[in-house]
Amino acid sequence: MSKKEELIVSGVWVPDLGDLKDNWGWLLALGIVLMVLGTIGLGMTFALTLASIVFFGVLFLIGGGIQLVHAFKCRGWKSILWHVVIALLYIVAGAVVVMHPWLGASVLTLVVAWSFIAIGILRIMIAIQNRAVKYWIWSLIGGILAVIIGIMIIAQWPASGLWVIGLFLAIELIISGWSYIFLALAVRGIAKESDA
Repeated sequence: MSKKEELIVSGVWVPDLGDLKDNWGWLLALGIVLMVLGTIGLGMTFALTLASIVFFGVLFLIGGGIQLVHAFKCRGWKSILWHVVIALLYIVAGAVVVMHPWLGASVLTLVVAWSFIAIGILRIMIAIQNRAVKYWIWSLIGGILAVIIGIMIIAQWPASGLWVIGLFLAIELIISGWSYIFLALAVRGIAKESDA
């Protein structure tokens, strides 16, 4: 049987899953763990925001330090001064974020809020331009919701900086968990069909 024939199950083409069809349980376990972590995170958005911002600051410090070391290894390069300035900016930004995480969280939350508003407006424009396309209304609704979320975050700013980032991380963990769970179950179903 050729590989192409092996990938046709009940007259339907099935993607090549490789070792995943034998190890779908690990994917299911990952999904469950992410769901549990996300659910726990929903109960502690304040701490999750703080931890993620401090982690972000530490990454800036490490990145700046590595870039600074690299700059001193590039003697004779005419852009070495700019390389050092960029490294120092990374280090200063990282230090400020680590020493004042709530300031970093507030600024980042404001950037996220304005990004939601801008993305929402663009989605609304795309939806209006594509009114002839079936289900265009969902793009319009998504755009309107993004704008509303952005406005709600700004309306509660700077207090929203204490919980928004943690809430988004928790939601992302839950969504990722669900995605992996359903992917694992789909792979298990495909594996059973292909074995039968």
